Amino acid sequence: MGNRLVTWLVLICAILLLSACGTASQEKVLKKVNGKWSETNGYELDAKMEIKSGGEPRTYDVTVWHTKPDFYRVEVVESGKDVSQMIVRNADGVFVVTPTLNKMYKFQSDWPKKNSQAYLIGALAEDLAEDKNLVMKEEDKAYIFEAATRNSYKNSMPHQVITVDKKTMLPTSVVIMNDVKEEQIRITFNNIKLGVQHAAKEYAVEQFTETEDSKGEQAAPANKDAKDDKDAKGETDAKGQAEADGETDAKGQADANGEKEAVGAEVEYQEFQTHYPVVNFENTKMTNEKAISDSGMERVILTFEGDKAFTVMQQPVMKESSMLPVTSPGDPVDLGFTIGAITDTSISWEKDGVAFFVASSKLTREEMVEVATSMTISSMK
Repeated sequence: MGNRLVTWLVLICAILLLSACGTASQEKVLKKVNGKWSETNGYELDAKMEIKSGGEPRTYDVTVWHTKPDFYRVEVVESGKDVSQMIVRNADGVFVVTPTLNKMYKFQSDWPKKNSQAYLIGALAEDLAEDKNLVMKEEDKAYIFEAATRNSYKNSMPHQVITVDKKTMLPTSVVIMNDVKEEQIRITFNNIKLGVQHAAKEYAVEQFTETEDSKGEQAAPANKDAKDDKDAKGETDAKGQAEADGETDAKGQADANGEKEAVGAEVEYQEFQTHYPVVNFENTKMTNEKAISDSGMERVILTFEGDKAFTVMQQPVMKESSMLPVTSPGDPVDLGFTIGAITDTSISWEKDGVAFFVASSKLTREEMVEVATSMTISSMK
């Protein structure tokens, strides 16, 4: 009897010891994750992104290429629609390309270093490494991390849950949540290939440029860019003036843009409905709404006054006759549903056939993103 009891005690101790040895520590898992996700020379991935915030849920197909050190190509296509957008980083800078509108914006930016992107696995690894309050849970086939977000909408969506497959040590999903931990964005990784590298020419934006040759006409000469860069600079300077001087100059900028874009461009969407921000800033309210009709195009300017004063301008998107890069100030910003441009005093983006521009000297970058992500077709109460 005594020998049997001793045998059982030895077996129990062995089981407990083996169980303890089989449980990976958070530090060891993080080390493996960082080594595998961040140190690869390149990768390709396909993912599906579901956005549940801001009205009707939307689904996007996301394709990412990354080649070390700093080449990126991210294509986002809305499911069921012929609407796509691409962000490319190469040796010449950062470009945001919208083929359906023949638009290309160029940034001198260090994207994606400033803003974490949930579909870039290197950025996810940094999210895990930077969070001092990171929590890891272990399941049969996965490690589950609860971490803080570091993206452009971190104020309104501060939480994320990252699921990592135990066998491959690669992420399978990311769920981004609001401050009460309601799911807002879900990214599901369908395929990740590590070690894939692409040649520099595959990141060249010239391949996306629609030249006149494609229409059976003579292509524009390459040195035409000089004139367009000059025009782009004038537009950029005017926009910067609107940002600096507030509502009056912002209105002037809206008029100037409308006059410029109406020439040689066509309206992509005929129906235009006013959008309003549903974000609530304390001691801030809308004081004026003005509609301007110019060359058959309607433009709406909303003025908000108070502690967090800002101005919103919106108008139908204009489709360019040819795709030439336009220099844009600031940095590209991922709003989830689209990629916009942000500076310390403004944010601009295009969505559903409407071009938006928000100018403010009172809002932080994060607060401007909150305004952008809250815009919806509704009436102000």
